[in-house]
Amino acid sequence: MDYLTKKWKYWYSYLDVNHDGMISFEDVEECRKKFAELHKLKADKAKSVNVDIEKWWNKYIFRAGAGKELSVDDFLNILTSDYKKDKAAFKKSIQECFEEVFNVIDIDKDRTIDMEEFLYAFRAFGHENEDILKTVFKSYKASNDKVPIRQLVDSWVQFVCDEDGSKKDVLREAFEKGM
Repeated sequence: MDYLTKKWKYWYSYLDVNHDGMISFEDVEECRKKFAELHKLKADKAKSVNVDIEKWWNKYIFRAGAGKELSVDDFLNILTSDYKKDKAAFKKSIQECFEEVFNVIDIDKDRTIDMEEFLYAFRAFGHENEDILKTVFKSYKASNDKVPIRQLVDSWVQFVCDEDGSKKDVLREAFEKGM
């Protein structure tokens, strides 16, 4: 569990968009605002994306209650409880979590993520280190400079669910480098 807990702490820091040490609705607001601005979304598209982003946060992150502030301990306790209760159901939920978020991130709906979409997504979550982000993107060995959503989802599922520290984990490595 120690290896997973370490990775879940990284995930928590990723979700703490405003870097105040708590996951709250303020993080949702900042994420939505940055995402819409980076993509220069028009009002109707921005509204639709904002609804999808909030829905994702409430369904997968604020599982203790919509918009309910989470400390790192709250977050870890929820994940640990779900993981220990039923690993297969936990993995399925995490798979759905990342499928949904990448469907939002994939603005052009081509089922791939290009470098710009990748950078915008991480920036929307408050991560600005472009050198590390570009290195991570390149580690996916993108074909035609695009990474299939399936590959990205699989890497996040591995990051959140896989207990085997001997396996290469591009996201863990990126977080360890300061992503």
